[in-house]
Amino acid sequence: MIAVIGDVHGCYYTLLELYNKIKDKYPELEIYCVGDLVDRGNYSCQVINFVMEKKVKVTTGNHDQMFYYFFKHPFNEIGKAWLYNGYEQTLISYSNNNYHKLEEHLNFIKSAPLYYNLDDCFISHAGISKYYKKVLQENNNDLNAIDSVLKSDFEADHGILWTRNELLDIGKLQIVGHTRKKEILSIKNTNVVYIDTSAYTNKLSAVIVEDNKIIETISIQTLYEDIN
Repeated sequence: MIAVIGDVHGCYYTLLELYNKIKDKYPELEIYCVGDLVDRGNYSCQVINFVMEKKVKVTTGNHDQMFYYFFKHPFNEIGKAWLYNGYEQTLISYSNNNYHKLEEHLNFIKSAPLYYNLDDCFISHAGISKYYKKVLQENNNDLNAIDSVLKSDFEADHGILWTRNELLDIGKLQIVGHTRKKEILSIKNTNVVYIDTSAYTNKLSAVIVEDNKIIETISIQTLYEDIN
């Protein structure tokens, strides 16, 4: 059994409350997150500090990558795109004596995997879309066998960081963020659960998962200090 938290987007105080709520009920539970730790909310630096400290297992999100590329590969289109995707609050969060943490945080983002393929579920930021149906079939539906393909499509619109297309039934529960929903949304016919509930405007959500089944959902309404 594990917990998976949706896109945080700099909402540190909301994340703290959700994390504590999970741990109060499931103190030994391992916690994952689908990424997008940064941008839009007020406390991106503090969010990264927190997940590092608590050893939350994070898959990288497209906003995290835009942040990373802006500093490390500024002429790449991913880096350039950061300037149009809520970067201002992230930069502000590194002021007031936090700038010295930037390099450590960028290295943390660089080291975050694209996905976790667990017994309980498959976790990624945007999911494996139907674009990969043929290549997965050619590899006997072995997700590990298409790792190199997923990584080579890192920047593609249909890739695991960016896709908003219909996702593929991969034979186990897919838990994804990226595509905003008002509430946690389960798509039965493709075995996909969307858990990005717009933390910076609505609420931050998590699912408790065991053996490819949702046991419980937990949400916290966005706290005022995170966005004002």
